[in-house]
Amino acid sequence: MHMHAAPVGPGARRAQSVLRFSLVATFAYVVVTFVAGLRAHSLALLSEAGHNVSDFLALLLSFAAVYFQNRPADNTRTFGYQRAGVLVAFVNASSLIVISLWIGFEAIDRLHTPVAVHPGLMIYVAAAGVLMNGVIAALLWGVARDVNLRSAFLHMTGDTLSTAAVIVGGAAIYFTGQNWIDPVLSLLIAALILWSCIGIVRETLNILLEGAPRGMSIKGIRAAMEGVEGVIDVHDLHVWSLGSHSRALACHVTIADIPPSESAEILAQLNHVLRDHFRISHTTIQFEHIGCGDAQVCVVPINEMTDDIGHSHHGHVH
Repeated sequence: MHMHAAPVGPGARRAQSVLRFSLVATFAYVVVTFVAGLRAHSLALLSEAGHNVSDFLALLLSFAAVYFQNRPADNTRTFGYQRAGVLVAFVNASSLIVISLWIGFEAIDRLHTPVAVHPGLMIYVAAAGVLMNGVIAALLWGVARDVNLRSAFLHMTGDTLSTAAVIVGGAAIYFTGQNWIDPVLSLLIAALILWSCIGIVRETLNILLEGAPRGMSIKGIRAAMEGVEGVIDVHDLHVWSLGSHSRALACHVTIADIPPSESAEILAQLNHVLRDHFRISHTTIQFEHIGCGDAQVCVVPINEMTDDIGHSHHGHVH
């Protein structure tokens, strides 16, 4: 088996550049918000600074995941580091769920015990936050090709909305003097973030637990494979996701007792169906001859199959 280093493509380089800029901008905003909160004695601004520290850590995790995902496979990690981005997305989205629940509980508490806010400084600092978070979210949208970057985009979009709500709430409080407006807006934003993140958590858990890819029917795959001429039966079928966009399949296929040179055409047709109809390009297919009584005697090597990341695998006919 030969390992090939996967060169970092332009998409990955652009994602790294966007995340690098986002890290610098977020860190600068954390410093500004923290200093402004201290000078204004504003707990709300200090809380905003703490919230943006979580954004900085989330972006840092996403940056690390993009780096690791582009590292080549080796003899220890034969599938490479494709799951790194999925794991980061799971942690990222899970942390957002915790944050949204905290916001909800804090908002309910403030409805019972209103807290006086300083709307003027709150609006100015929040306006800068909306601009920064909005630019970062737009940049991430342009490179969000996998679940890791989608979770980072979701994180920054949620922050943009929550910071915009701070401006709206600050203006409403400034003109009406009603402090209950702030926690009500916080409850709505927390519900939006919670609803969005549940989908990311479900998708990443499915990948980490090696479930069938979302929207993919195992019955449909089996039927399509059994529709290939020469295929008698498909069993012991497994389909899973290596990463957000990479799928793998392993199965046993029963065929007639034919020479390996003829079974090679069946193998080519099976891979064609899987690649073109189901976007599965990493396959391990084991042939079994019908009526073969001794599996140990019937093993005959056939041609090599090459997957999408340049690894060579040997199928076998039983």
